[in-house]
Amino acid sequence: MLHTKIIDASKKEKIEISKAENFLNQSKFGAVIYFIGTVRDLNENKTVTGITYDTKESMVIKSFEEIYEEADNKLNIKEKAVFIEHVKGYVGLKEKSIIIGVACKHRDQAFVLSRYIIEEIKKDLLFGKKNIMKMRTVSG
Repeated sequence: MLHTKIIDASKKEKIEISKAENFLNQSKFGAVIYFIGTVRDLNENKTVTGITYDTKESMVIKSFEEIYEEADNKLNIKEKAVFIEHVKGYVGLKEKSIIIGVACKHRDQAFVLSRYIIEEIKKDLLFGKKNIMKMRTVSG
């Protein structure tokens, strides 16, 4: 059971955890984990005010589907429900850029699967990511 979507910020769409909850509640699994990535205020010692994500949607969706399938082979987690949404376009400070929700039979599977998915997404780097930064450095 898989849901994937690219949320277009230019259309005023937003990531909503309630959508993930509704999707995962359809599964029969009792262990549910959510990972929400937000835009942080500091990158490479510079103040960040937002991030712009640019991508070819079909490639990203295909990658999400492949990660889901690879979990069967690499993690041996056959029974699972996965919800992945990622924003494309401008995302402001503290706004959500990604949500990953997983449901499995057991909590250890859910933790492992959630971690696996986010690490694989970060490794694939199918998003062009441009930090919007202020021009002053932060010491400390």
